[in-house]
Parts: sequence; C-alpha cells; structure tokens
Amino acid sequence: MDVSLFDFDLPERCIALRPASPRDSARLLHIPAQGEFAHHSVSDLPSLLRAGDVLVFNETKVFRAALTATRPARSHGGGGDVTVTVNLHKAKGEGVWDAFCRPAKRLRLGDSLQFDADLSAEVIEKRDGGDVSLEFSTQGEAPLAAFERCGAPPLPPYIARKRAPDARDISDYQTVYARESGSVAAPTAGLHFTPALLEALDAAGVQREALTLHVGAGTFLPVKSDNTDDHDMHSEWFTLSDGAAERLNLAKAEGRRIIAVGTTALRALESAHVDGRIKAQSRDTDIFLTPGANFHVVDGLMTNFHLPKSTLFMLVSALAGLDRMKSAYKTAIDEGYRFYSYGDSSLIWKAP
Repeated sequence: MDVSLFDFDLPERCIALRPASPRDSARLLHIPAQGEFAHHSVSDLPSLLRAGDVLVFNETKVFRAALTATRPARSHGGGGDVTVTVNLHKAKGEGVWDAFCRPAKRLRLGDSLQFDADLSAEVIEKRDGGDVSLEFSTQGEAPLAAFERCGAPPLPPYIARKRAPDARDISDYQTVYARESGSVAAPTAGLHFTPALLEALDAAGVQREALTLHVGAGTFLPVKSDNTDDHDMHSEWFTLSDGAAERLNLAKAEGRRIIAVGTTALRALESAHVDGRIKAQSRDTDIFLTPGANFHVVDGLMTNFHLPKSTLFMLVSALAGLDRMKSAYKTAIDEGYRFYSYGDSSLIWKAP
C-alpha cells in the first residue's frame, strides 16, 4: 500500500510530554467495530469490558538504555575527546549490543567508549544510520546492572527533543506490572494501569494473562519507503508460556474475547498463532500488519495514539479499517486527546 495513505495532520499541541496523574485518569476513546465513538477515561475500562473477556499484558521492563560515553582522543589524528550518546536497542548476546550512536561519523572500528570507571565498550561493527555494535566490558558486573547505574530512561525521540529525562521518568516510563528487564521502550498502553484499576478488572470478572515482548528502538523508526511492501520491519523477541497459551486457546474455544493491551502484546499474540492454535514459544518476530491482514487471535486492542505514517498506525488501521481509524484520530485531535507514549488511550474493536 501507498504509505501516504496513512498520513494525517497532527498539531504539535497534541504531543504529551508528561503522563496523566493518576495514570488511569487519562482519556480513552472507545472505538467500536460499528457505530459512534464514545469518550471515557481509562478508569472506565471495567465497564467497557464484560466478564470472561481476557486482557493480555506485556510484562517487559524498560531498562536505562540511554547512555553517555567518552571516546578518548586518538594518539594519531582524530582530534580530542568526543562525547557520544548511546541508545541501546537490541541485545546480541555475550555482552554485545546494537546501539544508535551520535556522532557515529566520529567513531571507527576498534574505538573504545568509556562510560565510567567500570563500564566501557569497543566498537565492533558499523552500519548505516548511526547503528553500531558494541562489545561491553563491565568488570564482572552484569551488563543490565551497569546500564541501570550509568544510564537514563530511554525516552522516545519526540519527547527527548523537548526535554532531557529526569527522576520522574524513572517511574513514569514503566508499567506497574513490569517484571522482566529487556525493553528500550515502554509498552505504553500499559502505562495507564494502576493497582486499583487491576483490582477493579478482577472484580468485574475480566481475566488477565501475560506475555513478554522486549520492545526495541525500531518501534520509533520512520517508514522510509513509499510502499508498505518495501518496508523492512524490525524484529523483537517475545515469549509466551505454555500455561498462558493453554488458557488463551480455551478462551477462544469458548467464544470469549481477547483484548491485547498494546501493539506489542498484539504482535506477539498474532505471531504465536500457528496452524489454528496459539502456541507457546520464545523467538524473534518481525510481523508487520497492514490493512488486509488477518487477525486470528485478538478481538480488540487497547493502545495509545500513534504517529502519522508509522507502522503502529498501520497496525490499528489493519485491525479496524483505515477510514475508520482516520475518522477516530480526527475526532481525537478535535477533542484535544493527547498523543504518543505519555498520551491518552483508545479501545479499538476488530472490524467485522
């Protein structure tokens, strides 16, 4: 499809730089499969669902993947010390991570980056767009522990351009149910949940299930091609347990609705559908859902409002229909909803 079909005008005033407080006071636009849109708050979610519905959460935990290093002056040319910003985006194993670095043009293969006295890295590969591979030395410390000590919350680029991360972001940019560290971006639909809201969902008879998909920085990369068929989708690692898969298959067999909390949970669920069943697995997925795609698992999706021409807006358009989602987004903009990671939410039902 022509990528320009997914474009729309988004005023800068709609970009949220801080989350709602409390979290579940954020607005929620209800987008049924047919009929009128309705305005709610996230705290109304239990009344919008019914007993037996299944909400599937992504329990990944964001680590402090935004780092600053010094590339020491080279003995033969290259000028003095250089300050380098490093945004980790994928673990490669054995202390090796892919990262976006700036200024990448000042880095050469073999260069050493010094983060603090106990954390350093060597540049072992360079690719286009400032994408490099770094091999870390942590003096016996676990890499994630070293990153937590030296790093900052990896705020999305559209927030980071406006302000630097601060102490509030450490808690704001993390779901209350996060468990397994590994993401460089939050599964932002989940940022709206509070312990009280989870209790209210339990009281309403809504079933909760969990999986893990470690969100990569590729979620923020723009679509540079003119046609969706030419887009190279980033891959992300996910895992779905035997027990969760069994319970989700039972829910499908009983005709109960499955609602993904966030596009990451949706991508994992649809990736886990094999030969007519949801199967437990742990692997990378690069699933790319655009209008015309078949959805085998989810009936609905709770998600924030996304960028024009982004893979995430393409995903919600695949679920509910492009014209309907353009109409919903126009309504959200006209009504002052807040967009992006710290913004408001929507509950979208699959088109019939």
